[in-house]
Amino acid sequence: MAAQRTIVLVHGAFADASGFAGLIGDLEGSGHTVVAPPNPLRSLLTDSDTIARVVGAIDGPVVLVGHSYGGAVITQASAGLSNVEALVYLAAFGLDVGESCVSAQEPFPAPLLATENQPTPYDAVGSPGGPEVYVKKERFREVFCGDSSEEAAAVMYATQRPLAVASLTQEATAAGWKNIPSWFVVSDQDNAISPKAEEFYAQRMGATTSHVDGSHTAFIPRHAEIAEVIRAAAGS
Repeated sequence: MAAQRTIVLVHGAFADASGFAGLIGDLEGSGHTVVAPPNPLRSLLTDSDTIARVVGAIDGPVVLVGHSYGGAVITQASAGLSNVEALVYLAAFGLDVGESCVSAQEPFPAPLLATENQPTPYDAVGSPGGPEVYVKKERFREVFCGDSSEEAAAVMYATQRPLAVASLTQEATAAGWKNIPSWFVVSDQDNAISPKAEEFYAQRMGATTSHVDGSHTAFIPRHAEIAEVIRAAAGS
């Protein structure tokens, strides 16, 4: 039964798993077990290994959900996991082998995030090299969460988790979507990843695709709508 599948939610950059609160309530309310582990945001390969260890320890089938950079992580992590039965991408990176988050965006229009981020003057601890990256304050809401309230956006800015540059530049060595059924929600008003890029990733992986007229974090105000997509993946 679909309710026996554990749903694992993997957050992306500049955020933590608290943004999944609405989704968790919806999914647990319909009988699913939900896990939302921390994504270290140190490098693609180490982050993927962390998530793979969490998922591999789960007894039973898993639906693996990734938002934003979390999509790159679930792509890499799922390739070696026999218990992952479906992948769900929320405004996310769907990398192929040999691609990084940077290179996979190059053919598409640059999103607002490309000019509204700033590196730290220090190297990221626990990363192979390079600084941390934050979203600038002035246009944070426009870049990240335009359909959330100003008050919510202020909290998200103040609590944003930085991303090590290595997470964006390290290349994927595996792509689980090649063998695992996938679903993709494209955010049509996304200013962090180009919607055109998202559409390309979804088409390339042959994903069951839907669109939401929302921001990069549309799953926060529209969690009920996104939960329906995840339930569809879990029930497939």
